[in-house]
Amino acid sequence: MKQTTYLLLKAIVLLSFFCLPDHAFAQPGKDYKVASIGFYNLENLFDTIDSPTTNDADFLPQGRLYWNTEKYVSKMANMSKVISQLATELTPDGLALLGVAEIECKKVLEDLVAQPDLKARNYQIVHYDSPDERGIDCALLYQPKYFQLLDSRAVPVILKNPKTGIIDFTRDILYVTGNFNGELLHVMVGHWPSRRGGEAGSGWMRAAAAAVCKNLSDSIQSLDPNAKIVIMGDLNDDPDSKSLTQVLKARRKADDLKAGELYNPMYDLYKDGNGTLAYKDSWDLFDQMIVSKGLVNKPIGGWQLYNAHVFRQPWLLQTEGAFRGYPFRTFVGDIFINGYSDHLPVYLFLLKRRS
Repeated sequence: MKQTTYLLLKAIVLLSFFCLPDHAFAQPGKDYKVASIGFYNLENLFDTIDSPTTNDADFLPQGRLYWNTEKYVSKMANMSKVISQLATELTPDGLALLGVAEIECKKVLEDLVAQPDLKARNYQIVHYDSPDERGIDCALLYQPKYFQLLDSRAVPVILKNPKTGIIDFTRDILYVTGNFNGELLHVMVGHWPSRRGGEAGSGWMRAAAAAVCKNLSDSIQSLDPNAKIVIMGDLNDDPDSKSLTQVLKARRKADDLKAGELYNPMYDLYKDGNGTLAYKDSWDLFDQMIVSKGLVNKPIGGWQLYNAHVFRQPWLLQTEGAFRGYPFRTFVGDIFINGYSDHLPVYLFLLKRRS
């Protein structure tokens, strides 16, 4: 019964392509491949082992949060539960690629992909240690069934304070290239600087991170104007923030993108009231996925963007207390409430007509 329902839903979605805008598929009755790419801020996925290279004092058995094996095992199970369900409405394989943030080290990802809910997907890991002061990193998980890794590197984001000239470092931009079912795909995963100290006062730092992504994107597209690029991450800004619209040049509409501009499919979701995290009873959509013209230009062919989603399920939200309706996180203050993350995950679907 479950398989029948899945096939019926997939057929309905595929047959509805003739109603999509011009940048999407327009011919009904065709058979398409479906794949999905997502991003999830895992909210402080630390192990219980003291590390000399990370600021993990709170996440130790005798630390402030009394982070022990029992809590770690529960966190792993919760994270894998969420990830295993992402994008399964259209593909039983779930996410072909998943960018993640707020992870301590590669070992926690090895433990994550070995969880029963995820093990069969054989996720591989791309990870580099970053110079972040807390030691938290970004990474990319991928299924070899869909993606064959060609190259990867960590691109530093150097922060030079415009007032003091003091130089600081934050989390790198992870840049990965690979063969995505026969096509070259460029992926950037980031966790841009936070709004600590206020949105206005810290905006220059996110602009610096956006500029790194923009420079990478421009370099790629200078060699191939139709290059297929996905930029994802916890950007700590909304789709209409200056770092996105003025620096990265991520536009709300996919039609008539100018050279070097990108398309942000999260923009309309945000304007419709969707968000990925809540603060002071207001929702922000910091977790975003942005694509190049090559993924929204039907004549180019190959993989093309279908749509984007925020994964918002009732069980991912708190049901009581002062933070009722907020994402159900791991801790509230120092109190372990055994939730998931303070962010909701996001993902997009790509479609490709079978040859």
